Amino acid sequence: MSTRDVIQDPLCTREEVGQPIPDSPHAVSVALPCWEHVVGYEEGDPDVVSCMQTGYPRFLVNKGVERIGQSMAPGQCCLPFPSRKAAESCAAFVRRESGAETEIVEDGALHGVATADAGGSALKAFWQHAGLIVSSRRAEAHLAGRTGEVDGVIHASLRSRVAELYGVPEQDVLLYPSGMAAMFSVVQAIAECRPRQSALQLGFPYVDSLKVLEKLGTGARFLTDTQDIDAIARVLEEDRPSACFFEIPGNPLLGCPDLSRLSPLCREHDVLLVADDVVATPCNVDLSEHVDVTWTSLTKFFAGTGDVMGGAVICNPASSHYGEIRQHLEQQFEPLLWSEDAAILDQQIQGMPERMVRHNATGLFLAERLREHPAVEHVWYPRWVCAEAYEHVRRPDGGWGGLFSFVTKDAPNTAAPVYDALPICKGPTLGTVFTLACPFTLLAHYGELDWAESCGVSRYLIRVSAGIEDPEQLWARIEPALSAAG
Repeated sequence: MSTRDVIQDPLCTREEVGQPIPDSPHAVSVALPCWEHVVGYEEGDPDVVSCMQTGYPRFLVNKGVERIGQSMAPGQCCLPFPSRKAAESCAAFVRRESGAETEIVEDGALHGVATADAGGSALKAFWQHAGLIVSSRRAEAHLAGRTGEVDGVIHASLRSRVAELYGVPEQDVLLYPSGMAAMFSVVQAIAECRPRQSALQLGFPYVDSLKVLEKLGTGARFLTDTQDIDAIARVLEEDRPSACFFEIPGNPLLGCPDLSRLSPLCREHDVLLVADDVVATPCNVDLSEHVDVTWTSLTKFFAGTGDVMGGAVICNPASSHYGEIRQHLEQQFEPLLWSEDAAILDQQIQGMPERMVRHNATGLFLAERLREHPAVEHVWYPRWVCAEAYEHVRRPDGGWGGLFSFVTKDAPNTAAPVYDALPICKGPTLGTVFTLACPFTLLAHYGELDWAESCGVSRYLIRVSAGIEDPEQLWARIEPALSAAG
């Protein structure tokens, strides 16, 4: 259990680098209080890396998971997976990407993929991109000798709660150990039913979304401008992609396509329309008239606590492609979400609608204040980036979300001082009840900063996930940090 209330007492000082956020052995964020800490982490600086007690589980392997891998194959690179099928998919990827030999080793219900050093990078890439992870709670249980079976009652309850939020039958919700595992399942299903067609990624995506399409799917074409419907129409006509993937809104630029125009185009060209609604959530938007399937991360706003992983795929029963996509998803599905994680998610989701009202209010309040501040150059928030398009799908009682990004004026000289001075939690992930900031482009695209900037994503961008704190009090803490911009 967490012992430190990070809403009232955020981790934001230099001395707290590497500490888990929240104060839990299952935390999915980690304190990176200063700009230099983010750079140090990305560059493997021992002074920073040695402080890292945890990290986002797909990027920094949990220490318990690491111990299991080491015990499975001492002296080799090895990571455990929750099923043999997942391990076989990983092993095939490692061989294809690196040419290194692999071996699948078993330890109870877990299946490890062992490889030489030459295959280590590919092994970690699959773990990160595919998201078929062993959670910290499952690792803890395994190390304690608790095997456990899938609790059908808990899974059914969680599926029912997710289904209610989306307005679909329970059987149209499938649960996964992470959000990326949910996306990976959709990519696999589409590749099986349309094997010779690549996909279209619309809008600058979250880093692993494009990687899954490129490395684990049939490839993808990438269009950054979600508003250029004519360019989108040309790609649909000329390339005939298998599916069009998009985020609503995008992370971190908070834009989205006009589904009232995009959806008819996709139907005309027989292209599946796949939504990632992690940032908006079903509390704010209703996509049922437009998309064929939605994938989401339960780790973020659904949970709110920042200490549990999970994902879901939601099939739209009103879609003309419903039978096609549902069949392929069911054929490959395995119940890999650990029941202890599912139980926590089942409990947390009950408070999600009420929390989202507060996230929305705080997000809008802070974004508006920053937009008016003389030290701020630009703010990205759906209300201004894609107001008309977002409005088409916003629920009558829905808001604009809790995520926004900004850059300061003279950013090369001011971004780091402002970030360092922010008296809020600073680290990866989003959707937590406590406000959380990070220099997103550095964290997600450190090895491709020039490419990110060519797509309109500044290397100095600071992303903020607004929590449920009192907006006025939160602003009173944040505003003085902007004086570091000079």
